[in-house]
Amino acid sequence: MKRLLLVSLMSAALAGGNPANAQDLAQLEQAARAEGRVDSVGMPDSWANWKDTWADLKRLYGLEHSDTDMSSAQEIAKFAAEKNNATADIGDVGAAFGPIAVQQGVTQPYKPSTWAQIPEWAKDEDGHWMLAYTGSIAFIVNTQLVKEVPRSWAELKTGRYKVAIGDVSSAAQAVNGVLAAALANGGDEKNIQPGLDFFADIARQGRLSLANPTIQTLEKGEVEVGVVWDFNGLGYREQIDPNRFEVLIPSDGSVISGYTTIINKYAKHPNAAKLAREYILSDAGQINLAKGNARPIRAEHLTLPADVQARLLPNEQYANVQPIRDAAAWEKTSRALPQLWQEHVIIEMR
Repeated sequence: MKRLLLVSLMSAALAGGNPANAQDLAQLEQAARAEGRVDSVGMPDSWANWKDTWADLKRLYGLEHSDTDMSSAQEIAKFAAEKNNATADIGDVGAAFGPIAVQQGVTQPYKPSTWAQIPEWAKDEDGHWMLAYTGSIAFIVNTQLVKEVPRSWAELKTGRYKVAIGDVSSAAQAVNGVLAAALANGGDEKNIQPGLDFFADIARQGRLSLANPTIQTLEKGEVEVGVVWDFNGLGYREQIDPNRFEVLIPSDGSVISGYTTIINKYAKHPNAAKLAREYILSDAGQINLAKGNARPIRAEHLTLPADVQARLLPNEQYANVQPIRDAAAWEKTSRALPQLWQEHVIIEMR
């Protein structure tokens, strides 16, 4: 009864109407402590330094945590399939998947107290999703296997090494990799064909690798050149061997996007999930992400420690990086991309 009364005290802000204030946060913390844990999907320790945030939530609020790693599409499917038997409270999905999750009716809103400092382009007006960090598509190159490091998509196309982009049917990183190639070759959110043509050519050359560019495959030497988010590439390089890999933004163009938390509509620990989002968008949570080589969405409002700033790529590498300008068009294109990838690229493999 006490717990039910406490939950009933949650204000309209905690339901997503207005950004949380100090009174809301005190109530939210109390309710989250009563729930005692938060279960996530797609937020593993090794991705964007989530481990420090989970450790902080345990230390500060007593929240136990578990994560099951999966792709953006799988997270949404899990929320929809489990419904009231939910085993996950919160997930982290690519920007294009935020609106999809809302359309499928599997999310609940929450606007953190730092809501006003999140750019308009990076959030849902009702608070169902908001980017916590951005990423730009980069190359990670195993310099022990590749002697002539490609510094542009044009150079990547004429190389003699294999290229790994991952699963375009489900992973936001891979989907944005195709968009980045399209942007560098005259395409855009509505016209993904130049990106498909680029990878179809790589496939025809016998150079498209089906390996997923992860820390495991990179460490084993199974990936020569991987197409990854900059923060992933920098993190992998640091964890494996800084002298073995080079990470760079292709000079002829790339895309900047990001990842958003989505709170499960059917969450067993909804207040813990909201508190987790609150912390992720706080100064401390944003710095945690930067420690994982991700660029915080609130970067303009933060003073990053010098050692953290040094973990990011030089600003000049981002000269030709473009944000997604037509979100509606990109949502439509990204939905169609898995089938287009099969029809235009996979069919060319030999």
